[in-house]
Amino acid sequence: MPSQATNTARLLTAGIICFTLLSACSKPAPEREDRDPEAATGMTTQTEASSQRFMVSAANRYATDAGAKILAKGGNAIDAAIAVQMVLNLVEPQSSGIGGGAFLLYWDQAKKELVTFDGRETAPSDVQPNLFRHPDGKPMKWIEAVVGGKSVGVPGVLKMFEQDHQAYGSLPWESLFEDAITLSEQGFSVSPRLEKLVKADINPGLKRAGAANDYFFPNQKAIVAGDKLTNPKLAKALHKIAKEGTKAFYRGDIAKHIIEAVNGHAGNPGTLSMADLGAYQAKIRPPVCAAYRSYRICGMAPPSSGGLTVIQTMQILSHFDLPAMKPLSIESIHLITQAQRLAFADRNLYIADNDFVAVPTAALLDPAYALSRAKLINPNQDMGKAQAGNIKGATVWTTSTSPELPSTSHYSIIDQQGNGVSVTTSIEMAFGSSLMVDGFLLNNQLTDFSFASEANGSQIANSVQAGKRPRSSMAPTMVFDKNDQLIMLIGSPGGSRIINYVIETLVALLDWKLSIQHAINLPHFGNRNGATDLEQNSILEGMKEQLEAMGHIVNIRDLNSGLHGITIDSKGLLKGGADPRREGFSKGS
Repeated sequence: MPSQATNTARLLTAGIICFTLLSACSKPAPEREDRDPEAATGMTTQTEASSQRFMVSAANRYATDAGAKILAKGGNAIDAAIAVQMVLNLVEPQSSGIGGGAFLLYWDQAKKELVTFDGRETAPSDVQPNLFRHPDGKPMKWIEAVVGGKSVGVPGVLKMFEQDHQAYGSLPWESLFEDAITLSEQGFSVSPRLEKLVKADINPGLKRAGAANDYFFPNQKAIVAGDKLTNPKLAKALHKIAKEGTKAFYRGDIAKHIIEAVNGHAGNPGTLSMADLGAYQAKIRPPVCAAYRSYRICGMAPPSSGGLTVIQTMQILSHFDLPAMKPLSIESIHLITQAQRLAFADRNLYIADNDFVAVPTAALLDPAYALSRAKLINPNQDMGKAQAGNIKGATVWTTSTSPELPSTSHYSIIDQQGNGVSVTTSIEMAFGSSLMVDGFLLNNQLTDFSFASEANGSQIANSVQAGKRPRSSMAPTMVFDKNDQLIMLIGSPGGSRIINYVIETLVALLDWKLSIQHAINLPHFGNRNGATDLEQNSILEGMKEQLEAMGHIVNIRDLNSGLHGITIDSKGLLKGGADPRREGFSKGS
């Protein structure tokens, strides 16, 4: 049997040849029967949408329709994104909304310019390092911290979109709220997913007395799929924001109601102030980008760890010949999970809000660093818990994790001019903090901070500080070809597993040459520098023993992504894919 060093050398040599001869490695993989996605996944393929004009792919059909309507009226991708978000707030309230935050990538086709917007929540000015500790100093249980005002950060979605619209929007701001207001007033049909999550009792705050309980349990009975649900309070708030702009949210009566709900919560009050709301600013961040074979992958910079960790993993994988491997083979799953281990180790040590922490972005994306990390991979054996790399000159922190939850949403849009938007948006836990104000739920994003500020004598990069933005794993992503043409938009909910879902989809599209819908349909696997997860009720369950024989600790579990993506071919044909694990829908014209 070849030695570990011999096998690693062979794989690395193939990868280095690929890196040198980019064109040779970017050719489509040969069409083979074993690449048939339905045969490979065991999942039913959702219908892929095609269009030459525009495309919207979002987590709920009401939202997709709203975005498509704006594009049909001559609006652009930013206009459509605002309409999509406002409708998602109503029909998918458990996942995102104006009480939360978002990251947005915008591609300006005419200028050939990528701009990224940070609408992540911030910690209040009076927040203390012991935010999530009991009076005796012991850390709160995560589920204790979630419910109530203590977990609520200053919402950023509306400020972000106002800034986007002022810079790039084409239709009047007020017109972008029309569908959400109409549906709020006249009613929408409750979806099966919303019914399921309300009944699942996953957020303990939802059944406690208050506005959220009244809304989701009218007459003390949980809402049911097919019910016609109205939200007149949200309609009123959206009317006000549409007419007056975001000052109606950050400075007016809505702001007062937010503060009353946060600071007045019995048992877990926060310290939010009018000054905190009034001072909030969305930020333009430089995108993080790096080469992958003949492509360029771009994502969101910190405070999101998603962009860096996705790209770093892909850079490590560029040194292996994945295009020659069968999709979902043991070899490919092993290599991908090992690269994920290495990237997550760096993520947990180095990445936090770059305004507070000096994140070594350039060093993490240095091709020489990726090669050094790739050499640590044994093609025959799981490496176990990976250690973060030693980056010269980087501040020494202590590793931390935070229990990010998968109740998030992603949507992708391409307009008639070729402009693109990739948005991941969240209130964190399903139903957020469970505090409902004027018809929308408030986030619990402050629980994405580390609950400890230091360990072993070293400060934790992702510790809570006033005005700081908690680390996120949201990973809205765009891919460009060697001619700087946008060819793909993708993203997903899923907490820290977002990173793994996006990586798998990128490999499926760029290396295995699957279509966008087929790539999204693939059963999931991934590693966050711990156990290797395999998606339950999929063909991957049959690989458990083989992976365990290689040293993996394997968990079979539900991996509920919500991938929504678009691809653009060389002739301008748009194809939209929506995740069959949720209720997404793609639509073009």
